Amino acid sequence: MEKLQYKLEVFEGPMDLLLQLISKKKVSINDVPIMEIIEQYLEYVRMMQEDNLDVSSEFLEMAARLIYIKTVSLLPVHEEAEKLVEELRGELTEYQDCKLVAGKLQTQAKGFEFYSREPEEFEVDMTYTRIHEPFEIFKAYISAVGKGKRKLPPPIEAFRGIVAHKIVSVSSRISFIIDKFKDKKSRKFASFFTEAESRSEMVATFLALLAMAKAKRIQIDGQGDELSVTLLQGRGESIEIDE
Repeated sequence: MEKLQYKLEVFEGPMDLLLQLISKKKVSINDVPIMEIIEQYLEYVRMMQEDNLDVSSEFLEMAARLIYIKTVSLLPVHEEAEKLVEELRGELTEYQDCKLVAGKLQTQAKGFEFYSREPEEFEVDMTYTRIHEPFEIFKAYISAVGKGKRKLPPPIEAFRGIVAHKIVSVSSRISFIIDKFKDKKSRKFASFFTEAESRSEMVATFLALLAMAKAKRIQIDGQGDELSVTLLQGRGESIEIDE
């Protein structure tokens, strides 16, 4: 293999280097032995690394790609390698065409003079001419109003459910349950929750029913919607409540 004497600054990128290597063979891209070009490219990258030159990531990325092509080509079935080589040939052909066009444009641009003129003032019609559907305008208004309100401090009512939250004790709901049995000794289980004004009240009522059932002050029978509660007179233990 011939010794390569290229300098990094000569090449604009890995494609430029590959084209230089191909041009030394004095054959077209479609006829050049890619595997031989791969070896020369990798040798050039190794030379740059040995000379402690700053190898750009583009050159290293191409080197990794070429090593992969070379590795795949050593497999018994190397259809993938052939496909990768054809892709590389296509990219090189496109890059070569771009370089040719760029060179022609550069040649044409030599000696080209630029002309400019003083800016002219002209009237601008600031009338808004777009037409919007009423629904779009309404959505824009709601969005603008909403953003404006978020900047204001929230009203006191927004904190009322947190600061002024009513705490319902289990003992108060036990008294409520006993009062419900004044005119009737057996009631539907769900009837104790119909008058609840908050979730806290419902939870306290449920805990009160459990405490009374544990103390054998009430008896719960049935299933589902037919669940009923009966007050047991003169029976049971004292009700212990863990508030």
